[in-house]
Amino acid sequence: MIFADLIFLYLFLPANLLLYYLSGSRGWRNGILVVFSLLFYAWGEPVYLLLLLFSVGLNYLYGRVIELLRGTPQAGLALAVILFIDLGLLGVFKYSGLAVETVNSLLGLSIPVPGLSLPIGISFYTFQIISYIIDVYRGECPAQRSFSKFLLFVSLYHQLVAGPIVRYTEIAERIDSRTESWNGIARGFDRFFIGLLKKVAIANTAGKLAAPYLDGPAGSLTVLGGWFGALLFSLQIYYDFSGYSDMAIGLGEMFGFSHPENFDYPYASRSATEFWRRWHMTLGRFFRDYLYIPLGGNRRRMVLNLMLTWFATGLWHGASWNFVLWGLYYGVLILLERLFLGKLLERLPRLISHCYLLLAVLFGWILFYFTSLDRAAAYMGRMLGFGGAPLCDLPTLVDLANNCFWLLLAILFCMPVARWFGNQIRNLPEAGQTAVLRVRPALNLLLLALCTALLAGQSYNPFLYFRF
Repeated sequence: MIFADLIFLYLFLPANLLLYYLSGSRGWRNGILVVFSLLFYAWGEPVYLLLLLFSVGLNYLYGRVIELLRGTPQAGLALAVILFIDLGLLGVFKYSGLAVETVNSLLGLSIPVPGLSLPIGISFYTFQIISYIIDVYRGECPAQRSFSKFLLFVSLYHQLVAGPIVRYTEIAERIDSRTESWNGIARGFDRFFIGLLKKVAIANTAGKLAAPYLDGPAGSLTVLGGWFGALLFSLQIYYDFSGYSDMAIGLGEMFGFSHPENFDYPYASRSATEFWRRWHMTLGRFFRDYLYIPLGGNRRRMVLNLMLTWFATGLWHGASWNFVLWGLYYGVLILLERLFLGKLLERLPRLISHCYLLLAVLFGWILFYFTSLDRAAAYMGRMLGFGGAPLCDLPTLVDLANNCFWLLLAILFCMPVARWFGNQIRNLPEAGQTAVLRVRPALNLLLLALCTALLAGQSYNPFLYFRF
């Protein structure tokens, strides 16, 4: 199940809210969230619910053991064992096919490639569990005594399948003693419907428009068509993932949780370093705190640590070598910015450094999109006019003309426009703020009606990050 689904919007979420708020005690409310979270996960792939429960149960036990043994060599051994199991499960289900294909290619063998399907959200909940286990080992948080509360932490459907990656230390207190309020519920609906609009009105439209350019034969692509397709995919992946994060954060607020922000207008950045401080922030934070710094960070072997971290970041995104190349691509850019390029970008006019970042990101998304490196190279070649690529053609000009208003709005709202509007509203006199609060429910109902109409009329409604 996904959030941008009519069953979720008109059946699952209303039923969850109704039962949750009819329940009086914290224990009952937590129990209802657990039941709905497991139902949400089992909706698409019931068999992998058992894998989720196995991971939760095993890590719950190891967390208790590591806490009991903390400060002894046995605690380190227990940590190594559970990390091996967690990463091993992720490796088997996500990377076994890539590993066998690579061995076959390098050694000329024909070992059968495993046909395992990828459990939804396994990359996200595995990292969430790992952060908990390591924090318990470090003494940064106590092990959770209650299995049901630990299960709620891992399985909470708001962020289970696509993040944000929530640390146990950020949510532990709210599991036991959060405060729900009408204002929190209202803020949650505001954020949820903004995210839903991003997903349905912009991401889905961008993906549908991009498909003929990205998936068609590269040899027939024009220069303008290549750039247009890359731009559309850049919009699709941003609005798809940031919209989902907005919906997750909004859902959390409806139930009294405060999930971390995951995006901060990354396309407004002036460097790759700044871009990755703003894009998928909880993933970047995870790799910084649990890989880069433990490896030595900036203190020793900085270049090696940086490349290993970005190798892992790329591989996390998918079981294909194009993702690894995409991660290393950003690793090299960030390394160059640390060595000399960053200081140069700071001296340049903001427009020039911003254009550098946008060009870097556009070419990066081409690496990300195509699992075939040959196809990625061919597509980039057409963007640059290689191979006699014509400048433009009539179908591309028609697409641009028909969608120019939508495209301008999509680009505009990649910038901090919404934040500016929010600041203006907060600076209004009390009477003005009261008027905004009064129309807010009507605006949300209007957004729901618009998104419902779009969902009812769309057959194209993918969610890109489900494959991660």
